[in-house]
Amino acid sequence: MEALPLPCGNPFDDPIDPINPRDPIVQEWGRNAKGPNDQMGLDIWRNLTTEQRDRLIDAEVEENGIVKPKGYKVSFHYNPRVEAHHFGKSHPMKPWRLTLTKQLIISYGLHFAMDLFESRQADMKELMEFHSEDYIKFLESIDPERHPGHRVDETKRAKYLGVVEPSPDCPIFDGMWNYFSLYSGATLEAASNLISEQSQIAVNWSGGLHHAHKKYGAGFCYINDIVLAIKQLLTIVPRVLYIDIDVHHGDGVEEAFFSTDRVVTLSFHKYAPEIGFFPGTGGMRDTGPKNPRNPGAHHALNVPLKDGINDMQWQELFSQIAEAVIDTYDPRAIVLQCGADSLGGDKLGSFNINIKAHGFCVEFIKSKCHDRPLLIIGGGGYTPRNVARCWTHETSICVEAKLKDVLPAHVPYRQAFMGEEKGGGLLYPTLDNLPGRMHPNLNSDAYLNSLVENIHEQLKYIKGSPSVQMQRIPSDYLRLREDYDARMMDEDDEAERNEAARRRKEKNVGGRGELRDP
Repeated sequence: MEALPLPCGNPFDDPIDPINPRDPIVQEWGRNAKGPNDQMGLDIWRNLTTEQRDRLIDAEVEENGIVKPKGYKVSFHYNPRVEAHHFGKSHPMKPWRLTLTKQLIISYGLHFAMDLFESRQADMKELMEFHSEDYIKFLESIDPERHPGHRVDETKRAKYLGVVEPSPDCPIFDGMWNYFSLYSGATLEAASNLISEQSQIAVNWSGGLHHAHKKYGAGFCYINDIVLAIKQLLTIVPRVLYIDIDVHHGDGVEEAFFSTDRVVTLSFHKYAPEIGFFPGTGGMRDTGPKNPRNPGAHHALNVPLKDGINDMQWQELFSQIAEAVIDTYDPRAIVLQCGADSLGGDKLGSFNINIKAHGFCVEFIKSKCHDRPLLIIGGGGYTPRNVARCWTHETSICVEAKLKDVLPAHVPYRQAFMGEEKGGGLLYPTLDNLPGRMHPNLNSDAYLNSLVENIHEQLKYIKGSPSVQMQRIPSDYLRLREDYDARMMDEDDEAERNEAARRRKEKNVGGRGELRDP
């Protein structure tokens, strides 16, 4: 694997020429960049050579004492080509948030503390380890960049990518095949790094697209890189815990592993099906297959939240539930999806959570890993400047670095973070009191306690976790799962001889009601 090409050149610390904070370029920058709004400083940055920019970042690294963590390795998996894609002018998904994240990480010098990998694209065969062949071939055929002038069959489009009016969740755009094969390739390589023990923590902020299903896309997600990575981990480890802190329910991942006890899915999300909040699944009583003899029963754990949850509630709830699940299930690997739309001020979210409270989840899970590999991936997040702040902070947690609140003066695109309404040039602006973006807290203590009690009740059924791993997860896993469910259902029907009960169960098993974001 190749080192990640960074916009500031190849950052390396030459032991023959140690970092010198008295460097003339560093001193000149310090004299001219006098404050967070200093335009002269921004102009100087644009005119610096690559070597001069590197020296500024070197000085930032020395000032903050950023070094590789001792006793474990963190790998960062990314391909900068993923940034160039665009869902459409009015679409809330902005891959530019990845550009901002990368620039913040580099400007703080966090890349010095990680092993950097430029990820490759995933190929069709790899994508079909989970997704159906007809769906993957459809996706490949509709990319306007790969097939100029190709007329899309609207019937197939509706089947595979959902409704178009009033606007599509999963639009067709130039380079879309490259986009999702790049983010999927990064997640797969991150999982491979963990399997080969090249790193203990692997990070891919471009991944985490948890709504994609086996045979169709949904919720801005075309390929479910998370499922692909978990299947890869399961070739080595006996059981995996998947944790999702996106504001939306991790329905695609839950569905993929619905009938196995080798994966526990734990999702913290907003749940408001009465107003059509996407995807409308993940209620407190949704805990996996209803048939208790199905191995996946009680292995889909959901924490449905209401609007306005605050930092204290969030951290206490997460620590109580996550600790109980880890202690009971004893996963041998953990995958943490860090969707940043659960932050306060997000364009689609409705929580009142600040950046450090969101990062608390990463810090808590990291403290529980020890001998467990940890895969950290992105997800939702529709206020790009705050997504970048959040994922930069969580990268610093991975490498045990403390970052200054004031953003480095040499951050490219620094104007995206400036102004009172954009956080005033800070890494940790307050997000839970933004005018027009603060949401009434509808989560009572009694309600939150009921969520904890429900999880503890489900955990009573999953003690005695599986200890034997499969060396290969079959590519037709979901079909086998469906066959198994059908066989179990038939046995119940014969025993009960109750036609009405049979029909109710057939209707409920595996049902998913996809709704749109408001």
